Amino acid sequence: MPSISPTLVALSGGVDSAVSAGLLAERGQPLVGVFMRNGVSGHESGSSRSCCSVSDARDARRVADHLDIPFYVQDLSKPFAELIDSFCDDYVAGRTPNPCVLCNNDLKFGELIDLADDLSCDGIATGHYARIENGRLLRAADRAKDQSYLLHGLLPSQLNRARFPIGHLDKAAVRSEARRLGLPVADKPDSADICFVPGGDYRAVVRDRVGDLGRAGEITDQDGRALAKHEGVGGFTVGQRKGLGVAVGEPAFVTDIDPQSGRVRVGRREHLLRAECLVGGVLWHEPAAVERPLLVQLRHHHRPEPAVVRATCDQEGAVQVTFDEPSGSVSPGQYAVFYDGEKVVGGGRILQEPSQLVANTGSAVEPEPEPES
Repeated sequence: MPSISPTLVALSGGVDSAVSAGLLAERGQPLVGVFMRNGVSGHESGSSRSCCSVSDARDARRVADHLDIPFYVQDLSKPFAELIDSFCDDYVAGRTPNPCVLCNNDLKFGELIDLADDLSCDGIATGHYARIENGRLLRAADRAKDQSYLLHGLLPSQLNRARFPIGHLDKAAVRSEARRLGLPVADKPDSADICFVPGGDYRAVVRDRVGDLGRAGEITDQDGRALAKHEGVGGFTVGQRKGLGVAVGEPAFVTDIDPQSGRVRVGRREHLLRAECLVGGVLWHEPAAVERPLLVQLRHHHRPEPAVVRATCDQEGAVQVTFDEPSGSVSPGQYAVFYDGEKVVGGGRILQEPSQLVANTGSAVEPEPEPES
């Protein structure tokens, strides 16, 4: 009988990737384990944990030993440093980045594919909550844990080699499987932060890498009246409500950021509402699904909103998203991912906001003040 090509399984040291490996091993699939070393020291204490710490590396090796599979550590500190630099550059440019999308595109299914080729592995398995059917990316069975948004940028060649063994399970079932398989990380807490932002303080990361938070300036109201000064636009995201340093007698939200002048404008929730947004660098998973209704997800933990996606002549590869009801969750730098039911049909990065503001219709979605993990 011909031998079965092994699958490279990315072991993060957490329970999700461990169960993915355990389920594949139980089916008789040969495996090779790998831990991605990113060059960042993880946060080890408190209730808020990041991944990729020293203890995570030890746990990944323990899982590999338990499953009796070969184990490698791949040093990705250089490309990861470039990812962090891009993250910081976005903040000082007034954008809200999502580094997990880039990590999936360029590292987990970029650099690891090269390693898989070197080790003669046919596929790459991870602990992501998503599904692939007939080469198409679908939402996970557990909508609360669904990570298809973060995986929308995978090319067809990457999707063809991706394996998501826990995409059909919910979190409770994953924990149960971990215990059944006797995995040493069955009761390990989930990671909660961006792996290079332990504790969630992204501003400290920006200051450390850039030296400051970008251009300082004024916080103004919608009419341009100065309310306070700030130390840099990199300390704000569109939709942010907490930590603004101003008191206006009612909840205030960052509505737009001008990195050139340093102006950060705040207003009421209705001032966040946008009738449309421009999305660039769109990757379609089927022939351009334009001029038809789709569901558009604007952040990782965002309720998808009905919209129509139309091609635009303004920029090559860009589309105009027109919402059925004005959206309060448009943030330049985040990603707009297009769904047809459970199926991901495409997605790209929000480039800018239309200048026209719309009146409050009462349908605004509560904005997320901080970047996604």
